[in-house]
Amino acid sequence: MQFRETELVYFSATGTTRKIIETIGSVLPGRKNAHNLLLKPIKDDFPITADRLTVAAMPVYNGRLPDYCTQSLIHLKGNDTPAIAVVVYGNREYDDALLELKTILEKNGFFVVGAAAFVARHSIFPQVATDRPDTNDLALVRDFTRKCTEKLDSLSAPEEFVPFEVKGNFPYKEAKPVPMKPSSGEDCNLCGTCAQICPVGAISVTETETRTDEGLCISCGACINACPSESRQYRGADYEKFKGKFIERFSRRKEPELFF
Repeated sequence: MQFRETELVYFSATGTTRKIIETIGSVLPGRKNAHNLLLKPIKDDFPITADRLTVAAMPVYNGRLPDYCTQSLIHLKGNDTPAIAVVVYGNREYDDALLELKTILEKNGFFVVGAAAFVARHSIFPQVATDRPDTNDLALVRDFTRKCTEKLDSLSAPEEFVPFEVKGNFPYKEAKPVPMKPSSGEDCNLCGTCAQICPVGAISVTETETRTDEGLCISCGACINACPSESRQYRGADYEKFKGKFIERFSRRKEPELFF
């Protein structure tokens, strides 16, 4: 089967998932259409025909896809449309997230020719997997992409596709919010950049302070990544206490996992 263009659908609050999907896109032929859910979520049904490949790359939060992402993914509508499913996690575990992503795509009319879980710098504890995705990771991303396209090229029709399983369990693990939330420090210059980038509108800026609605915040880290003064951070005694334990437990390098 041939495809004439590719839809790159991703959410990347701190830039690592974007780096992986852009690497995938660099291998694929033809025109690429990028859909950055951080900047513009998909709110209406988006039909994707069978002659277009779809790549969906999503971060893992506490072993699941962020609800913010699934609310866009459910609007992707395939029609025997080929897809590649990718999740990106911070070297702890991706649990049920890849199965969740693959299942959403398949229920919406896609057939997933390849799926992968890649490792990137942890968004809350950046001392874990600090330099990832590294050169070896990106080489594997390119090789994975080539294998997906070769598999697709070998098919003459969607009916020839043989489904495969990925790691994960159903029912999925309970989706729990990440308890730690970033905040602004005393050096905040009240520029409002964090409020502008926040995908869920959890941040408000007044003339005297920057406030974070912890009930809305999804702990994506976009505000930290965008803050020009580096004032936005995870902080506090509980964070510092948990950080040491997390780094000690999850610093051992994990390798990407690929499924075809």
